[in-house]
Amino acid sequence: MKFYADRVPVALRQLLTDIFVVIWVYLWIRVALWIHDVVEQLAVPGQKLEGAGSGIADNLADAGGKVGRVPIVGDELTKPFNGAADAARSIAEAGRQQQEFVHQLALILPAIAVGVPLALVLFLWLPWRLGWIRRASVAATVRDDPAGQDLLALRALATQPLTRLAKLGPDIAQSWRAGDSDAVAALAELELKQLGLKRR
Repeated sequence: MKFYADRVPVALRQLLTDIFVVIWVYLWIRVALWIHDVVEQLAVPGQKLEGAGSGIADNLADAGGKVGRVPIVGDELTKPFNGAADAARSIAEAGRQQQEFVHQLALILPAIAVGVPLALVLFLWLPWRLGWIRRASVAATVRDDPAGQDLLALRALATQPLTRLAKLGPDIAQSWRAGDSDAVAALAELELKQLGLKRR
């Protein structure tokens, strides 16, 4: 497997790009974790609301139970306490719901924050990088074999810009078809240079 080019400028550019991508992904993961922590802080008011609502409901229910023991009018006196306790339980439930919403948001927002950069890496940079590794590995394997040089020359004829091919001579294709070793070597060198490789 060929991971980096033979030519120093190309290899340096590849190395710097790889380092940049790793740092970039790491920074986005750190940003996602920071977003998670910040959003989780929004659950604190819900926790306080739930605690306060539950405490008030318990106290009101306890007071209603004590008032209910009063003879004759006890049942009538407990109704306001029970109603207030139910209202306090509703407040506690609202606090629980707010916490659940915040916990869901603390998962969704970081996932979005890290998902987009990771998608760019996985669907743009990684296929490009793996494609180069695959092409360079094959080219490095066949570059010193005469038949491999012919394949590299054919690829150069098929993929290189016309301006580069024209610099090799106006009859470069005809020379390649005729099996001219100089033309084959020049075309193979052009393809290797495009990949950042050298002949051994």
